Formats: sequence, structure tokens, C-alpha cells
Amino acid sequence: MRSELITVRTGHSAVVHDLTAAARAFLAGTGDGLLHVFVPHATAGVAVLETGSGSDEDLLAALDTLLPRDDRWRHRHGTPGHGRDHVLPAFVSPYAVLPVLGGELALGVWQSVCLVDTNGDNPQRQVRFSFLAG
Repeated sequence: MRSELITVRTGHSAVVHDLTAAARAFLAGTGDGLLHVFVPHATAGVAVLETGSGSDEDLLAALDTLLPRDDRWRHRHGTPGHGRDHVLPAFVSPYAVLPVLGGELALGVWQSVCLVDTNGDNPQRQVRFSFLAG
């Protein structure tokens, strides 16, 4: 198994950050296997979706509808409504496992692997890539 931890600057607002290029760089020189992408944070997740056509903004809007940033949350430290960020990983998993064929991600034409971060209190995230050879 090969593993690498990268740091991603997400800023102070909700973001869908495309990790595909970083994942491809990590996979250079590998063969067939699986890429495990993991975000070791209680308030972020990993999603596979189309980016650049509005789907990333649609995802953030859907999360705002499902998990409003208001005072309903029992988890209350941080900025107002931050408790919803701690519920996010139940909807957007903190990991994804993706097939790798010949050292390349076997994604669909429009798919990207993305970090989903709605927590403006933490402007920097870590992402762990792990390659498991087949």
C-alpha cells in the first residue's frame, strides 16, 4: 500500500474542491488497484460528481436546504449553525473508494472526485490518498 497526505486550502466559505488532478498525480506510475480517498475531519466529505457545470453549486444548495445553517443544532461551538457541519458526513461520506486501471482513475467522462467542505471555521483540510494494488 502507498499513502500520501495532502493539504487543501478551502477558505472560509462552503466549497466543492476538485481533487481529481491531485489524485491522478498521486497515482502516476501505479498499476491496477483501488484508490481510497479519506478526509480525516468531522465536518467534511468526499463526493464523486460532475464539476464546472453547476452541479457543485447545486450540491452546496441542496446541503443548505437539507442542513440549514441556523440555531436548531445541539452541537453549538464555532460559528452560528456550525452543528450542521458535523452532520454533513452522514450525507457526504468522508471517504470514497475508486477503481484504478493501468495507473488511471476509472471515472466516468464527467465524474470528478471532490472534497466537500461546508465548514468556514476551518480554512485548511487534509486529504489522504491510499493506493491498494490489485
